[in-house]
Amino acid sequence: MHRPVLMAFVMIATLVTLPLRAQSIPSEVHESTFWAQEVDNGNMPPIEQRLPKQPLVVDLEAKGRSFGTQGGTLRTLISRSKDVRQMVVYGYARLVGYQPDYSIAPDILASVDIEEDRKFTLHLRPGHRWSDGAPFTSADFEYWWKYVANDPDVTPSGPPDFMIVDNKLGKVSFPDPETVVFEWEIPNPNFLPLLAQASPPFIYRPAHYLSQFHVKFADPDELLEEVKEARVNSWAALHNKRDSMYKYDNPALPTLQPWINTSDNDSSRLLFVRNPYYHRIDSKGVQLPYIDVVEMTVVGGGLIAAKANAGEVDLQARGLDFPDISILKKGEFDGGNYRTLLWANGAASQIAIYPNLNFADPVWRKVMRDIRFRHALSLGIDRRMINRVLYFGLAMEGGMTALPQSPLYREDNMKAWANFDIDRANALLDEMGLTDRTPSGLRKLPDGRPMEFVIETSGERSEEENALTIITDTWRELGIRLIMRPLDRDILRNRIYAGTTMASVWFGWDNGIPRPSTSPMYLAPTNQEFFAWPMWGQYYQTLGQNGYAPDMQPAKRLMLLANDWNHTQNPEQRLEIWQKMLAIHAQEQFGIGIISEAPQPIVVSKRLRNVPDEGIWAFDPGAHFGIHRIDEFYFDDPHVQVGR
Repeated sequence: MHRPVLMAFVMIATLVTLPLRAQSIPSEVHESTFWAQEVDNGNMPPIEQRLPKQPLVVDLEAKGRSFGTQGGTLRTLISRSKDVRQMVVYGYARLVGYQPDYSIAPDILASVDIEEDRKFTLHLRPGHRWSDGAPFTSADFEYWWKYVANDPDVTPSGPPDFMIVDNKLGKVSFPDPETVVFEWEIPNPNFLPLLAQASPPFIYRPAHYLSQFHVKFADPDELLEEVKEARVNSWAALHNKRDSMYKYDNPALPTLQPWINTSDNDSSRLLFVRNPYYHRIDSKGVQLPYIDVVEMTVVGGGLIAAKANAGEVDLQARGLDFPDISILKKGEFDGGNYRTLLWANGAASQIAIYPNLNFADPVWRKVMRDIRFRHALSLGIDRRMINRVLYFGLAMEGGMTALPQSPLYREDNMKAWANFDIDRANALLDEMGLTDRTPSGLRKLPDGRPMEFVIETSGERSEEENALTIITDTWRELGIRLIMRPLDRDILRNRIYAGTTMASVWFGWDNGIPRPSTSPMYLAPTNQEFFAWPMWGQYYQTLGQNGYAPDMQPAKRLMLLANDWNHTQNPEQRLEIWQKMLAIHAQEQFGIGIISEAPQPIVVSKRLRNVPDEGIWAFDPGAHFGIHRIDEFYFDDPHVQVGR
């Protein structure tokens, strides 16, 4: 018996069949002018043979959008070559994906049958093809399962953690070329929301391409030469280097995304061209994406706002922050050929401090694990001053919790330990016994060292550093010297994961607008990406092979509550679990939130259409532009060359 499943945002009953959302297939489809010459030369089949037999027909009129024209080049900027992966985020072709109302529906898949939240039968679109024209079938899922996830050379850690529920590994079967079945003994309500993430687990691989790098299929001599040429140590290292579904830095790797990477990743100018086999079309028979080419240029992060102001982008949000709004609005007013939209920000906090409870220094670790210390740090932050100075009073002051747009929002969680109270903070530190001071007035740690609290940053956002500068002054009144240390983002992350970072500053939870049906796993120590507990997260993610188990009672309690959520489908119980977990975070201050809801500037060319005036800028859920379907954006004059 098929029945609806509680998904990541709302209860939905339409997930089991795509036709409930789809339109009828147009009787005629139109060839792309971009690929017309390749078709005429016989190098590519015509559009009728490139589309799946059941393409996803987009109902633009139902969205209040207009039909577009194919063509044009969209310019955007990134600050690092690694950010090429944003094309996978923005393109947002997923097996299932979030809709504008944050329900989940099939996308790459034709449909999904769900039985008791534990058996998921995935139905592929007949005739769907990879970007190089090879068939996309269940064999690609089988390759991932047998020769990636379960190959100890390719994946030494074994199958991913989402495949294991209650210490039991799920089963995957492949009844026919268009059907894949994932099955567990007990419900796994997190499965489909994981597939809809901005950075999802890709449970399929282009087998026809990657098998040439796998020892089971490749010619041994040819494989050895490939290993030598790539300057790696083994065939498995070569395989993993070529397998970059999310990194998107291998132009030879076939894809299902709307645009194909055609550039060497070492280039500062990256070009992505339309996927001739893409599965979405509009109801007039025009294949998406509307835009032919995306040009992504690597520039210094500090130059993005200036270049946007100069009209050198057609769509830009990444690299722009609230402080850039004034210069962008001025450029728009002075005749710039762009609009500056202000979208809501979906992150739980835009600035949050994370004391590392897994810090390698045992003295500091014990101090930070004392809840009174974290309370004192939070009470010593003048959020109102930060809001006035950095955000003109437009942001929300408070801790890291669900935002007001969420039905789980509670003001007492937002305000917990968030008022500015130096006297109370000092009293808490005195209560801890941290009363000895240096001649300059700094408190001393129990081993006599001066209390110098080092917060490491990625050095990418000026408001983080400006906020820390303000906090430096107020914490000095607590007898704590804040030392700010900017690092490269990758170095920062690696230091955090290794336990060598004392504290860090970053965004809050990506999802600040959860519902009771949203999985609360990210509130529990299940991921090293929550910078307060990297080692606990590693322990969970690697099934105990790395890191160590949570050894603080509130963290253990979060794990138990998350487990309870996974084992109930009762909406009232799930709501109660969420409320308990949010209350624990508000009390424990694992992540010390400072500011939330400052608008995110979005620069949009005046030529670009179908970009919503209002939206939520969030990585998860929504994949930034992904939920707004960037493949439906188009230029009203696609053949005009701008900025050339």
